[in-house]
Amino acid sequence: MDLNNLQPATGSTHHDKRIGRGQGSGFGGTSTRGHKGAKSRSGYSKKIGFEGGQMPLQRRVPKFGFKNINRKEYKAINVGMLQALAERDNLEVITPETLVNAGLASKKSLIKILGDGKLSAKLEVSAHGFSASAKKAIEEAQGKVVIL
Repeated sequence: MDLNNLQPATGSTHHDKRIGRGQGSGFGGTSTRGHKGAKSRSGYSKKIGFEGGQMPLQRRVPKFGFKNINRKEYKAINVGMLQALAERDNLEVITPETLVNAGLASKKSLIKILGDGKLSAKLEVSAHGFSASAKKAIEEAQGKVVIL
């Protein structure tokens, strides 16, 4: 094998036009880029959302309200769900770890107990927040509320 015998592997090359190799190639001069304009220049890359100079959608559409960067997202769990969980697993103490193991919340989520449903079991419930109705329902069932 010599250098003059070398060929690329079959199927590895697929260039039909040799662009920018002089006028005799038929693709010299502007190298198939046309005359002038952003696309003819080196370094051109279209920005995301660019609409050819027309005012882009993200600037045409009005914006309303604001996003509070200090907002705390709570995973809401109703007392009816706590009752069902207590009956199923025979529990007296419910903690965030219990709810994570039951698949009702993720490890990092803050948990808030809401008052929808009936609660008859005497439970000691630990969570990051309680609604007034949930607190009342737990205490009426001789349970205990622990805010983390």
